[in-house]
Amino acid sequence: MRIAVSGLNNTDNPAPGIPVIKSLRSEHELFGLSYDPNEPGNYMGLTQKNYLMPYPSQGIEETIERLEYIKADSGIEALIPNLDAELPLYIKYQKRIEGMGIKLCLPSLENFELRNKNRLGELSDMLKIDYPVTQEVNSVTELQDTIDQMRFPLMIKGNYYKAYKAYNLESAIDYFYKISNEWGFPILVQEMVEGEELNLVGVGDGEGTLCGAMTIKKLSTTEIGKIWTGITIRNDALMEVAKAFVRSTRWKGPFELECIVNQQKIHMIEINPRFPAWVYFATEIGVNLPKMVIELMEDKAPMPITEYPQHKLYVRFTGEMVTDFSDFTTLLSQKER
Repeated sequence: MRIAVSGLNNTDNPAPGIPVIKSLRSEHELFGLSYDPNEPGNYMGLTQKNYLMPYPSQGIEETIERLEYIKADSGIEALIPNLDAELPLYIKYQKRIEGMGIKLCLPSLENFELRNKNRLGELSDMLKIDYPVTQEVNSVTELQDTIDQMRFPLMIKGNYYKAYKAYNLESAIDYFYKISNEWGFPILVQEMVEGEELNLVGVGDGEGTLCGAMTIKKLSTTEIGKIWTGITIRNDALMEVAKAFVRSTRWKGPFELECIVNQQKIHMIEINPRFPAWVYFATEIGVNLPKMVIELMEDKAPMPITEYPQHKLYVRFTGEMVTDFSDFTTLLSQKER
């Protein structure tokens, strides 16, 4: 199958596209979709061809026009979007895109909105797990009033993106402005929960079945919280939460549960509606989740895999490469390479 994959950034804030491509490239022809010619995935030689895409903020007509061109040029049959910012567009217009002959595997818009941070308390109650005390604020005055009722350290979060740990009022206000200036309101103030940070990546079939899943424990992260080293771990309670999540929502496609676990309690922190950037770790130990997504697109029933080797270590590392500047200018001017 000819598959387009977005999210080609591979710096200290990596996107999931490259791991997804590595998981599929032995069996499929892959084409990269990029929003920035600086993204390393444009030059790594892992795809048949790369295309620049219009930003999602430009609207559906720009996206459809570009996809029509890419479909005609490359014959793509499927698309795996890997960025939060583009998902609402692809979800809302899924039928229109699939009508072009481009298959998708995405959750419903209702499910996508259900995992917004300001609704995770509602979802956590449904799953019978804990959710840290969280308050929405829309001004510095509300922020100060809320903080007066809570204890530091606190998490200051955007509703969709960004999260920072604040140790005092001054840093909380700084983070409030930093997030709101970039992503708007509301801002969330959340109590800190101590414990092990466990992340589970999985795929739902849209009918209530968990096709596959794997859990890791973060050992070290970058300054912005991206995993640098991690280890596979088995937590039966968290796996049951994942099954309940997929069963109750009928989630379709990839997802990631970010949780804090302490004293057998599971605290929901975040649900990402896509693959994480460490998904190739799962592929390497026998849980190829991107492959399951393609099987779902082909109306096949993936063989369920929720068992995997324990104590396997994941290590992210940096690398360098050299290419011609003409590669960059070609992509920038022609919007494809």
